Amino acid sequence: MITGTVLRAGGLSVRIRGRAIVVTAATLAVLVAVALISLTTGDYELSVGEVVRALAGQDSGGADFIVNTLRLPRLLTALTVGAALAVSGALLTSLTGNALGSPDIIGFTNGSAVGALTVIILVHGSMTQIAAGALVGGLATAAAVHFLMLGRGLHGFRLIVTGIGVSTLLLAVNSYLITRATFQEALEAQAWLIGSLGNRGWIHAQAILLACAVLLPPAFVLSRRLSMVEMGDLTATALGVNVTRTRATLLVVSVALAAFATAVTGPIWFIALAAPQLARRLTRTAGPALLPAALTGALLLAGSDLAAQRLFAPALLPVGTATGTIGGLYLIWLLITESRKSRA
Repeated sequence: MITGTVLRAGGLSVRIRGRAIVVTAATLAVLVAVALISLTTGDYELSVGEVVRALAGQDSGGADFIVNTLRLPRLLTALTVGAALAVSGALLTSLTGNALGSPDIIGFTNGSAVGALTVIILVHGSMTQIAAGALVGGLATAAAVHFLMLGRGLHGFRLIVTGIGVSTLLLAVNSYLITRATFQEALEAQAWLIGSLGNRGWIHAQAILLACAVLLPPAFVLSRRLSMVEMGDLTATALGVNVTRTRATLLVVSVALAAFATAVTGPIWFIALAAPQLARRLTRTAGPALLPAALTGALLLAGSDLAAQRLFAPALLPVGTATGTIGGLYLIWLLITESRKSRA
């Protein structure tokens, strides 16, 4: 049963669900708390007042440098990369109709990594060129998976198996590229492949913020059509949805979000897999729940990065290690749950 309040304005109508609002507000509150802790704690402790003055440009001393040069770009990068990965995963999960249908599992993330590593190792490119390489790699992987699934649709266990095969092949390509690099380039590439928010400055934050500003609006606008597509192609078509165009557009948006996120931080595993499922379970909504998913992804990545920095100091633990550990446990639980559902 679908419950909630419908708000109408002109020809538009939006269904507001009480539980989704409460969960979204609670997630946002926790996210603000994590952001404040990230900005105030560390080797150099700051008060909330000092952080506020630094953000307002009223502090020209050490607090300004620590907040605006070191901590804020890293925090914004974590928030936007987490949101981008979560929305990418939510879109792909809905399009495939499978909880395992995330960019991590199907291979889009590894495809983006191949494109980025090619630019890093062979071209020695700039941040813009790395982002372009990651986007091309992700789209090429999506095209390859689509070609292998031609005539079978995007649904079903076969897509997951195909994606895992493509992902494994791309991992081998990544290893080959590293063998072609110099020793220093190989070290840098391997560190990048783990996924890290260390040494991320405003150039990285601005790149992913711009990508999200361009890609998230069409995702949210088309989310209602996506909910209809989840009902089945025939039902969606009867409701006036162009299923082919909607699928193609959202697939490109999903791949692009994952590609740009990967270009900025390297592969951050399992955020795209876990965040949409957690958001759906918390809100108990039948649709893709993009806003709760985005906030959950931002919270998971920012919280993981905060834990990696504070709990393991002075060791510099990449955030990809933390998300990989948590995500691996989550994936085991999800596989067991899906297996029980298939037997039932």
